Amino acid sequence: MITDRKSQTNDRRRRKIAATSFAAAAFTLTAAACGSAPGDSAGSMPLPSATGVAVSAQATGLGTILVDGQGRTLYQFANDLNNKSTCTDACVANWPYVPAPDSLPAALPGVTGIVGTTTRDDGHHQLTVAGHPLYTFVGDATPGQTNGQGINLNGGVWTVVSPAGAPLANPSPVGTAAQNPALPGY
Repeated sequence: MITDRKSQTNDRRRRKIAATSFAAAAFTLTAAACGSAPGDSAGSMPLPSATGVAVSAQATGLGTILVDGQGRTLYQFANDLNNKSTCTDACVANWPYVPAPDSLPAALPGVTGIVGTTTRDDGHHQLTVAGHPLYTFVGDATPGQTNGQGINLNGGVWTVVSPAGAPLANPSPVGTAAQNPALPGY
């Protein structure tokens, strides 16, 4: 009972931090859009940056994708249906879910899909875009990595998420078992 309360309290704290960071991040993104940093060139692709917002759209080598507040690529699982996560137990060890903030923002920077939540089997709330539960991938060590793109793991294919919440198709999967041999489940 105490553990459940601690877990709920910690979840609430994380959600409040994400919600309060939204305004600051929106200001930062607006300011960044109005100018360019020295040394930027049209030919270079910036790495996704940490915004503090639960989810935002950022330009990457794969195109514009959704990233979390730390700039890590977000994925969706083909086996998730009807706004319901099917990634549990060992699956979550490789694909941590994105927790939903306590107060769901009406909009997120660059996200065009409908932002929502789903309740996981363990009672925690997971953020969704266009009804798709969102995850990160442990094989992505730094912002901008998309090692999970196209991986068939835990019984289904994992894909990067577009700003609309749809899977970002990529005919040549970036992530393969050979690139991440130490991960459980390969």
